[in-house]
Parts: sequence; structure tokens; C-alpha cells
Amino acid sequence: MAGTKSRTGADGSVSAAELFDGLGLAYEEAFGRLPAQLEAVEWLAGRLPPGARVLDVGSGTGRPVAERLTAAGCAVTGIDVSPVMVALAREQVPGARFEQCDVREFTPEGGFEAVCAFFPLLMMTRAQAAAALRRMAGWLAPGGYLVTATVPADVEDVQIDFMGRPVRVSSFTADDYLRLLREECGLTVLHHSVSAFVPAGELAVPEEHLFCYARRPGTPEAR
Repeated sequence: MAGTKSRTGADGSVSAAELFDGLGLAYEEAFGRLPAQLEAVEWLAGRLPPGARVLDVGSGTGRPVAERLTAAGCAVTGIDVSPVMVALAREQVPGARFEQCDVREFTPEGGFEAVCAFFPLLMMTRAQAAAALRRMAGWLAPGGYLVTATVPADVEDVQIDFMGRPVRVSSFTADDYLRLLREECGLTVLHHSVSAFVPAGELAVPEEHLFCYARRPGTPEAR
């Protein structure tokens, strides 16, 4: 979920940077073996040529996404608002490049054959999340893939407990999220599925996840 860097709220809720600085490897231990995420990364790796440029938004500890795509021969850049997560990712996945950066402020040099965004938008407002999705879609090269996941829910700026910390979250229903990808981002949705996941350990509770594989229209450039 590490996608926004706003500071601690008046109600005691923590920002994404503070949340994930505090969680560190505990997040990977709880969510690092998510079957639908592993399936999505394998699906993407099987469609990208060697050297494909991939952006991992909310890259966390670097595992499993950046690690797997780097092993597949991709040139991976990861961005995350948490300096602790960036340091862990650099240590665990030395073959990728990681930056401490908010997706809303990131300015890439050139486009990407793929962008991954697994749960980085939940601690934004709906308007901010929609704008971030449009930005990510705009960074795709023709024929490029946007592979994303979120927790589908009809909520706006609601405080919840996440792994023992108070955070404020917003999200979209599955139908609204798919509409965003198709109508506002101009992408073709190739696959979407909703699944339940039970995290490891006792800190996190079961969640419902929406995974979407989408593609920007056009023919990939010859490499």
C-alpha cells in the first residue's frame, strides 16, 4: 500500500511512509506469498522481452515483484515512499533500481513496457488514486501492460486498523475500478479476478483482492 506520503493525521492515523517504515519485513512476511500476485507477476514475465523496462509502484521490500521480474531479465525500477522499504529492496534485489518517491510526483525518463501497482493507492483519496492510475497508464509504451491490484470497496477516507496501526483509506468497487481503467485510462482490460487472501501471522486480517491485467492499445516498438 505504500503509495502516498501524507503526514500523521489529527486523528492519530499514520501516513504510508510512517506505516511501512514501522512494518519493514513484517509486511513481506504477512503478504509476500500472495498467490494471485505471484500468478500476476509470472503472467507478466512470460509476455515481456529481455531488457523490458518495468516500473514497480509501491515496490516495498522488492519481493516478490522486482525480484522475479529482474530474474526474468527485465530492467526494473521500483518506487516507494518509505525509506526503510527502499533500503530493504536495494539490499534484497541489487539487480533492480529503487527510488524513494511518491507516484504522484514521479517523472520517468521514457516509457515502460509494463507498470506494476500492487496495492499502492489505498491511502490516497479517490481523486488522487484515479489521477495516479491515469499517470501510470500514460507512462506505458504502445502495447505495454498495467498490472494492478487493490482491495475493492465503496469507501472514502475511512479510518481502519492495518497491522496494528491506524490508517485512513479510500477505494473503489470492482466495477468502478474497471471503469477507471477502461474509460479514464484508455486501457483494454485483459483479465480481472476477485479472490480472498489470509495473510500469514496474526498482525493482518483476511482481505478481498481485485487483480487486473490491462494493456495500452498499439504495437510495441521494435527493440
